[in-house]
Amino acid sequence: MELCDLDTVRGLLGERGFRFSKALGQNFLVAPWVPERLAAASGAGSGDGVLEIGPGVGCLTRELAARAGKVVAVELDGRLIPVLKKTLAGLDNVEVLNADVLKLGLAPLAAEKFAGLRPLVCANLPYGITTEILTRLLTARVFERVTVMVQREVAQRICAKPGTEPYGAFTLLVQWFTRPEILFDIPPDCFEPQPKVMSSAISLVRREAPPASCDERLFFAVVRSAFAQRRKKLSNALSAGAASALPKEEVADALEKCGVGAGVRGETLGIPEFAAIADELRGRGL
Repeated sequence: MELCDLDTVRGLLGERGFRFSKALGQNFLVAPWVPERLAAASGAGSGDGVLEIGPGVGCLTRELAARAGKVVAVELDGRLIPVLKKTLAGLDNVEVLNADVLKLGLAPLAAEKFAGLRPLVCANLPYGITTEILTRLLTARVFERVTVMVQREVAQRICAKPGTEPYGAFTLLVQWFTRPEILFDIPPDCFEPQPKVMSSAISLVRREAPPASCDERLFFAVVRSAFAQRRKKLSNALSAGAASALPKEEVADALEKCGVGAGVRGETLGIPEFAAIADELRGRGL
């Protein structure tokens, strides 16, 4: 059964009276080269356990099952569970969970399902909740590599450099935990229904250690404050946010001590500068 064949997909879904849900961000793959290339890029092998999110009819799931020791596919839409039972029949190393990935404890899940295996993620993510899913995956701190399809603009935001338009707080979060790389683009005609945007496959390889030594909680508080009001001077943004407990003059002095200047905007700074600011503010009682 060719699960990326459009007629096959329509036939499988038609048997169940299935209609695509915009609310769930359902865009199923209908180009065989995409799941093949994505599964290969994941690096999955017999010693790996792979978490897939939103398997659809299972075309990527089958590619992963051919490579990995185990695949756990989490599907929120209960209407697709009977379809997956049919398309994944006979694959003993695949388990399908009818669940909401945003409500699962990912670290306990990986420990239970992938005992003795290296935990990975490979998925065609629902685009409406991409940032929420990626945030949970990265902050779980258990997945060695995350290889996923996202909107191209999200991929560009993840890999952005300081001072560029896509650069933001989410950029810094992803780059704090991982080393991101855009792998390849996927045009809309590779999906059914076709999205109105170009997609990209990205690889997020977990860092063995944080890219800077500082208080992580305060680092992210500083970052959030900087980008909550990204057009404001950083001293003003911090005084209204992470450093609101300090006098404005002290916040400005802290920035000067870090060598960035009180008039700088946060969007021009990278991880080392934000880490230095977090350290300096920590030393001032925050």
